Amino acid sequence: MRCYSVFPRLLFGNKCGQLNLGCQPVSKHQRLVPSIPIVGGSDKESIKKNRLRFIHDGKSMLEEGYKKWCGNFFYVPSVLGERLMIPVKYLEDLKTAPIDKVDFVATFIEMFEGKYTTMGSRSTLHPRVVKAQLNHNLAAVMSPVQDEIKDAFEASFPLCDDWTEVNVVEQMTQIVARVSSCMFGGTTLSQNQEWINASIAFAIDGFHGAQKIKKFPEMLKPIAKYFIPEIRAIDNHYKAAEKAAIPLLQQRERTGEKAQDLLYWMAEQAKGSEQEKKFLAGILLKVSFAAIHTSAAAPTQLIYDLCSMPEYFQPLRDEIRTVSGEDGKISKMGFLQMPKMDSIMKESQRFNPLLLITFERVVTEDYKLSDGFVIPANTTIGVPTQAISMDPKLYPNPTKFDAFRFEKLRNEKSGQEGKAQYVASNPESMAFGYGRHACPGRFFAANEIKAIMAYLLQNYDMKFKDGEGRPESLLFETQFLPNPTGVVLFKRRKN
Repeated sequence: MRCYSVFPRLLFGNKCGQLNLGCQPVSKHQRLVPSIPIVGGSDKESIKKNRLRFIHDGKSMLEEGYKKWCGNFFYVPSVLGERLMIPVKYLEDLKTAPIDKVDFVATFIEMFEGKYTTMGSRSTLHPRVVKAQLNHNLAAVMSPVQDEIKDAFEASFPLCDDWTEVNVVEQMTQIVARVSSCMFGGTTLSQNQEWINASIAFAIDGFHGAQKIKKFPEMLKPIAKYFIPEIRAIDNHYKAAEKAAIPLLQQRERTGEKAQDLLYWMAEQAKGSEQEKKFLAGILLKVSFAAIHTSAAAPTQLIYDLCSMPEYFQPLRDEIRTVSGEDGKISKMGFLQMPKMDSIMKESQRFNPLLLITFERVVTEDYKLSDGFVIPANTTIGVPTQAISMDPKLYPNPTKFDAFRFEKLRNEKSGQEGKAQYVASNPESMAFGYGRHACPGRFFAANEIKAIMAYLLQNYDMKFKDGEGRPESLLFETQFLPNPTGVVLFKRRKN
């Protein structure tokens, strides 16, 4: 069976390729601010050594810098050069900075070699549509999505009549791919296995291809791309996306059929060259990368957490029963009335954020902040989100997993309702970024995860094998990923 996750190949790929990465800063012209400390030391040898260390020890390096310098500026050596960690007091200065001066796409494109893998997009079509159409039609979208969750489990999940071993990452990736595709283009996409395979493989080949091409000098990359199978395969994924999306677009044009899905809304809102059907299919493929692999990580981590703390199963099942209708679905109001599920999702995210650093930007020219501090051109900036989430001033007893921490916060402190939600985006909780470029799809993702977990908890018991504990999350540069080898035992509940 092909592994349906980017994680194993990314983490256990060519070790030599990873080592080569450690010697390649993002910019040959980066200027460091002399007064700002560097984690691990400021001499050249220490910096070089700590760039390599960052690949698999970035979490402790970021925690060290945040704690040692009390949330102020510090540099952390990394495979992209020395990243400047920004105090959260400057977020208001930077969140509306001009994109041509403080570029929020450049870090992604550079990290994943977007010039060759096509990963990353400067198009504003999909974020516009997610904000304006998807987020305002979540209730209508979530009904067929919940039908798709049931169909996806029945199609790909083992029967589990008795305790059955399940690789959680693989199964969650496959299920989330189908469920997300239902939102993308209805059952025409969600039940198209060629599209599902392409949408999953696009991320795998993009990640793996990026790691391979990074081993080559810039001048050789335009030639090297032809000899890297994963990069060559990407063109086939676009063809599969076009094969799936373009006939659907043409059918809707002929019949005048309206739909409540992302593809329909993008076609409606597209302007100029955005209206080309090949462009729409390509954007849908790129959106699938963001939607599938990030949304699959969250329920995977939560399953691991619940199996290590089984005392939380029953309170969550009780809550799910109170918000489920006769048809077993959760209504628009029901999703808002799940404080326990929302809280444990947020606590799981606090311990296992997908990214250690968020609000990443490349400053393309010297940029002056409101107090006069100047960020030098060619500097990659970010906020050490994971380190902030372990700050005892913000989260009492931060190293203790308190599943209902955020439910209690909402109940005990007036005005904390929004701030304590899973989808919250504020200086104390930046897993989804901050400002105008905060993840616009987080509201759908939250409901999708709740619906998937509700189906799992209602229909299955789960536990680790005897003598085994929670699979440790795996660190790769700024990514903190669910263990791809993690196995959980599932057994169908007899309701």
